[in-house]
Amino acid sequence: MENFLYLFSGFRWQDALDILLNSYILFRLYVLFRGTNVIRALLVICGLWAIQQAAVSMGLIITNWAMQGVITVAALIVIIVFRNEISTVLQTKTLKSFLWKIPRHQFNTPLNIIIESVFELARKKIGALIVLPLKQGLDSVAQGGIPIRGKLSQEMLVSIFWPGNPLHDGATIIQGERITKAGVILPLSKREDLPSFFGTRHRAASGLAELTDAMVIVVSEERGEISLFQGNQTHTIHNRLALGKLLQEHTGDDSTPKGVRRQKIELFAIGLICLLCFTGIWLRFSNGLETLATQEVPVEFINPDQNMEITSSSAYNVNLLVSGAKPLINAIKPEQLNIKLDLSHSVVGINKFYITRNNILLPPGIRLKKIQPAEIEISMDALIEKKLPIQPNWIGNLPKDLIMKKAISIPATVQVTGGSLSLKDISTIFTKPISLDKITKSGTIDVVLILKPASLKLQTKNTVQIKYIISKKSS
Repeated sequence: MENFLYLFSGFRWQDALDILLNSYILFRLYVLFRGTNVIRALLVICGLWAIQQAAVSMGLIITNWAMQGVITVAALIVIIVFRNEISTVLQTKTLKSFLWKIPRHQFNTPLNIIIESVFELARKKIGALIVLPLKQGLDSVAQGGIPIRGKLSQEMLVSIFWPGNPLHDGATIIQGERITKAGVILPLSKREDLPSFFGTRHRAASGLAELTDAMVIVVSEERGEISLFQGNQTHTIHNRLALGKLLQEHTGDDSTPKGVRRQKIELFAIGLICLLCFTGIWLRFSNGLETLATQEVPVEFINPDQNMEITSSSAYNVNLLVSGAKPLINAIKPEQLNIKLDLSHSVVGINKFYITRNNILLPPGIRLKKIQPAEIEISMDALIEKKLPIQPNWIGNLPKDLIMKKAISIPATVQVTGGSLSLKDISTIFTKPISLDKITKSGTIDVVLILKPASLKLQTKNTVQIKYIISKKSS
C-alpha cells in the first residue's frame, strides 16, 4: 500500500486534467471509428507498440529498432489506405456528434419503407441492390457512387432503380433515414459455391457482405426474387414478415434494451481502458524518468515571541534533495520552495529545531528525498530597554591654534531596545566618525548613530545634533 501511495505522491490536479483530457480524446476516436477498418488497423499498431516497449524493457536492441520502423510505416499506410474512410467520418460529423454524441448505426431506420419498396420492385421485376451498413465503413471496399443524402421514401428508392435512371445498375446505400449514395460499385465475390443463376448483382452483394458487416438486399430483375446477404449467409425472402424480422435484427439491435445495455458495457470498458492507458503513461513519465536535483532554500522564521529576538542561527539556508519528472524539476521557481520554522515555543537561550516534511512547501509533483542539515540551532534572547548616553566619535586633529572647550549631544541619551545579552556590556552609543581636521569654529552638526550589533533598535530617530564650542589656545 505504501508503494502504491508513493507512486501517486506527486499527483497534481494538472495531472488529473491531463489524463482525463487525453483519455477522452482516445475514447472519442474509438467511438467515431468503431467497427471500421481504421480502428482495426490502429489496434494492430497499438499491438506493435506494446511489442516494441517489451523489447525495450528486455534490452532487445534489434527488435526495438525493427518495431520502430514497422510502426512508422504502418501509421503511414493507415493514413494513405483509409484516407477516404477517415475523411468521410470526419466530414459527416457535426461538432456535437464529434465531441459528445454516441452514434448508433442504422438507428431509427424506417424499415416499412424499405420492405414495401423492395416488394414493389420485386412485383415489377426491377433489379435492385440495397446496402444497409452497420459499424464498418464501406469506403475502402465500395467505389464510386453519387452522394444523395436525401430522405428515404418509397418513391425515391423505386425511382433510383427504374431502368431509365443512370444510377439503376449500381448499389444504393441507406443509413438511418437517409439515402447517402447511389450508383455505387461493389466488389464481386470469388466464392465458387454460389448458385449458377446468381448474376452480377448477387455476386456483388455477396462480395460486400463477406468483407463488411453490412446487410445487402438484392431484387432479381429476371425472376423478381428477393435475396438477402449477410456475412457468408444467403437468405431467400418469400414474404414481408421474414424480411422485416431480418431487418429488425440487423438495424434495430442498438435500440433494444439488450443492445443498449451491451453498447453501454462496451463503451464503459473502452473508457476504462483509455483511462488506465494514460494513467500508466503518466506513471512512466513521472516515476520512470525521475530526475534528482539539489535546491538551496532559505529558512523563514515565523511566529516569533515579540519579547525575544534571534541572536544567531547555525544555518539560514537548507539544501533539499528533490526528485520528479525532468520538466517539473526544470520549471521550479525559487518562490515555490519554502521552509518555515515556528518559533512560538522557543525560549531564551539555544533552541533546537528539526526540519521535517511538514516544515517544507514543495511544488506539486516534486518529492523530497533528503534534508541537509536536518537540525538547526537558534539562539534566542529576551528584549529589554536601556537608556544609553551618546558619545561623539571624533577623529583627526583640530588646527594647532584651536581647542575644543565643550561638546554636547542633543539629546544626551537615547532609549535602545535589544537583547539582554547584547546590551549587557554596552554602556555608550557612539556616533559615526566626525572629522576634526576641517573644523575652525564653533557650530552644530547632525550625526548618525552607530548601533552594534545591528539587531539593536532605537525608539527615536537615529540622528542626533552635536553642539561644539571651539576657541583659540591662550599664548
